[in-house]
Amino acid sequence: MTSLPLDRLLDAVRVDDTTSIFTVPDGWQQGRGAFGGLVIGAMVRAATVATNDDSRRVRSVTAELLGPVLPGPATLHIERLHQGSGVSAVRVRLLQDTGAGVVEEQCCAVIVLAKSRPGTPQFSHRAVPTMPDWREVDVVAVEPPLGPVFAGNFNFRPTGPWPFSGAPVPVAAGFIQPREPVTAFDAALVAACADAWWPAVLSTLQEVRPMATITFALELLTDPAHLDPATPLFHDARSETGVDGYCVEHRALWTPDGLLVAENQQLFAIIC
Repeated sequence: MTSLPLDRLLDAVRVDDTTSIFTVPDGWQQGRGAFGGLVIGAMVRAATVATNDDSRRVRSVTAELLGPVLPGPATLHIERLHQGSGVSAVRVRLLQDTGAGVVEEQCCAVIVLAKSRPGTPQFSHRAVPTMPDWREVDVVAVEPPLGPVFAGNFNFRPTGPWPFSGAPVPVAAGFIQPREPVTAFDAALVAACADAWWPAVLSTLQEVRPMATITFALELLTDPAHLDPATPLFHDARSETGVDGYCVEHRALWTPDGLLVAENQQLFAIIC
């Protein structure tokens, strides 16, 4: 596993106003390519740097993962789609040489950053999940052959069913944090953590089946700067619909004291 903390790995090297180079580290693979949370996190970080406005924070991320992003250099193309008085939208496209000089777009994302709107209603009617004290839940090793390579870079504290355990419903739950301590949370790091847990539907299976994220949508509901980087987030997920080899999963990240940090929806492909 890499010795650099995840918050540092998500940085790309700026070439100019529209181009950055992201070096995809080895040891973060899920199958052939890097796990989606690493890739999306780097794109979110690049969009934040390009916007360069501390009064606007990331509110929404939508991404399509089109192909495997391999270890090595990848080019991030950054396009400012909108710059309003309170809302900015940035498109980031990741391109990489896939071999024999063929450059392909492997991921694309639109990141919306916006200012706070004072005087508007504040509410949350979502029920807080039941969580034990995270300090009383053991860290388990989720790495080959039990899990993908990248999972060795996270501390998992499961409180829900294990993959391939034949659970009656597709749910997943537990505490998640990068294994190497990070100095601070930001939207990029939240995006990576939202994608780190295994798909909930795996808990209902009794044999290994690979899966891949096709689309990823994240809404950030708490300023990540207010999160304690030494404390894990609670991952709570459920998949309620699956058809034709694809399933939709709804995820949420919470602080251990019950603050909703982010909601995430993903479309997974179940690979035969």
